[in-house]
Amino acid sequence: MRCVVLLLIAAALLAGCSGSGGARDISSRLRMTVWPMGVRHVSQTWTLRCNPLGGTLPHGDRACYELAVGRELFAAVSGGRTCTQVYGGPAVAEVHGRVRGEAVGGRFTRTDGCEIARWDRVRFLFPGVRRKS
Repeated sequence: MRCVVLLLIAAALLAGCSGSGGARDISSRLRMTVWPMGVRHVSQTWTLRCNPLGGTLPHGDRACYELAVGRELFAAVSGGRTCTQVYGGPAVAEVHGRVRGEAVGGRFTRTDGCEIARWDRVRFLFPGVRRKS
């Protein structure tokens, strides 16, 4: 009986151990709201769920793949950085949720070269928003 109890304790300890302090959450859930012509105009909203796949975002499978392999997709533009003064259009987007179990969120614009590059990293979340010609 004592061996059985020790085996159960060992199994429980091993099940609770991992490099991140628990089971790794690989699911993602996002809500994206986009104002293609600026915040004073009509908005579009989509949702996305990965693992299992779901939501209203067109081509959600591709978006889930991009979220799975991408790194620092939601990183803000660092302060003091020199950016080209190129205007990419009035579009604004907000994204909130979790990616691979981590909270993410932010506002995306196309007001200068740095913000355009940031937008382009996650443009797969904003279908139908065209680049300024």
